Amino acid sequence: MQSLRREHSIEKMAELLNVSRSRYYEYIAGKPSARKLRDKELLEKIGMSFKGSRNNYGASRIHRDLKEQGESVSKKRIARLMKENQLIPKRRKLFKITTKSNFNHIVAPNVLNQDFSAAKPDHKWVSDITYVWTASGWLYVAAVMDLYSRKLIGLSMDKRMTRKLVIDAFNHAITRRGIPENLIYHSDRGSQYTSKEFKEKLISYGITISNSGTGNCYDNAAMESFFATLKTECVFHEQYKTREEAKLSIFDYCEVFYNNQRRHSALGYRTPKQVEEVWFDSSKNVR
Repeated sequence: MQSLRREHSIEKMAELLNVSRSRYYEYIAGKPSARKLRDKELLEKIGMSFKGSRNNYGASRIHRDLKEQGESVSKKRIARLMKENQLIPKRRKLFKITTKSNFNHIVAPNVLNQDFSAAKPDHKWVSDITYVWTASGWLYVAAVMDLYSRKLIGLSMDKRMTRKLVIDAFNHAITRRGIPENLIYHSDRGSQYTSKEFKEKLISYGITISNSGTGNCYDNAAMESFFATLKTECVFHEQYKTREEAKLSIFDYCEVFYNNQRRHSALGYRTPKQVEEVWFDSSKNVR
């Protein structure tokens, strides 16, 4: 009789607490529930993914990481565990446009026309300039991106924002990728990109030049997005003493993390490296 009363009492308490009898037994025995143990296991893997992303990944990218590790877990559960344990990804901040037009320069038509898709690597490249503050003064950064994989293929940094800056970034891309056939090279209409020297260089390689419309940042949205990501995930969290320190930090972010490790939402949460490897492997099989 006493045992039945105890069972009845446990049922009532479990009902009152809105938990199962097994959860209530675990609670009074001081043992963690199976769910708590699973949360602890997941949190360890979530933490490793978050740290590996340099504290940049949110629930969606971490969900993809865990899925590739064979874990079956919802994004909602990941988001809850991240929130409960203060794993807060870095947030974007707005920044202003750097380049200025020279109305004496001839501007090319907007061939790209906000079509940021590409059928293959080296079909469409986009480029732009941004700036980074250091204790030694401004550092200007020019970058070139392949739209197929969103890979950064060209990078140049200097204390002055000249046409040499964009030419050096282009030369870096050419050194890595060769001279592609039927390439479209898109940029804004800043004086560095519309200079005679730079345009003649592109034309000599048979490259189609494309320039954004007047004051329309959406015409070069892929590069604007990259620079916002670079500043949010890297630059805004540093206090550079020298330009050289900033150069090393930005180069490391672009070449080590962004190209090879960072999952890109526009690529189905794959990395630029993964996307290009799949394409080049498939093109070999076709041959």
